Amino acid sequence: MDIRTSILPGFDGAGLAVHRMGPDAGQGGKPLLLLHGLFSSAQVNWIKFGHAARLAAAGFECVMPDMRAHGQSAVPSDPAAYPDDVLVKDLLALVGQLDLGAFDLCGFSLGSRTAVRAVLAGLAPQRLVLGGMGLEGLSGWAARSSHFIDAIDRFGTIKAGDPAYIAQQFMKQMKVDREAAKLLLGSIDDTPPEALAAITMPTLVVCGEQDQDNGSAPRLAQVLPNARYVAVPGTHMGSVTQAALGEVIAAFLTA
Repeated sequence: MDIRTSILPGFDGAGLAVHRMGPDAGQGGKPLLLLHGLFSSAQVNWIKFGHAARLAAAGFECVMPDMRAHGQSAVPSDPAAYPDDVLVKDLLALVGQLDLGAFDLCGFSLGSRTAVRAVLAGLAPQRLVLGGMGLEGLSGWAARSSHFIDAIDRFGTIKAGDPAYIAQQFMKQMKVDREAAKLLLGSIDDTPPEALAAITMPTLVVCGEQDQDNGSAPRLAQVLPNARYVAVPGTHMGSVTQAALGEVIAAFLTA
């Protein structure tokens, strides 16, 4: 299936790559924003393993930005380019330009964290999907962030068996600019559980059966006012490679 890519300005003019797949509004497609995870990209998270194609076949136009400092998007080196909640600022800027009308929003890991904070900042998707995310991944971001900062600081010296090894290897694979990634990590803040009461749209919390990287997904679903939890096979990164992830998301959004 064809992928259409354009470069749009983020909140400060930085170029952000936006990839689209599936029928557009003129063809009856329903816009679906898909946000990838940390150190990843739209290609790796949504396209490579067939999730975007599955959702496009279900009638959605998959709109998949590469976040700042990821994929084909700009990688600014100036600390001023990473203010608090910079990814939310970029997402709001993109949605304003894309003129989506009614849309759904889906994130994975960092994409889920960004989606939650964007909704709390006023973004209003009809339905929300939070993949690879648990309650502690939102409320205890400082601990999660320190894990990645440690991997950045010890990059190239981390051996197999070390908890930071997987992060190091993924950064190598994705050719991550580590200084930019460190700045980006510092722009993200905790989301207290009580704030989640404001997220009232129908929400799917989907997570790998072996995934505890961001805490408890069932607890996140319990705290959200209108959510349900579904498990899929795999670990945090392994669940992305499983067809079940896209199938569960498609089933929720088309129910």
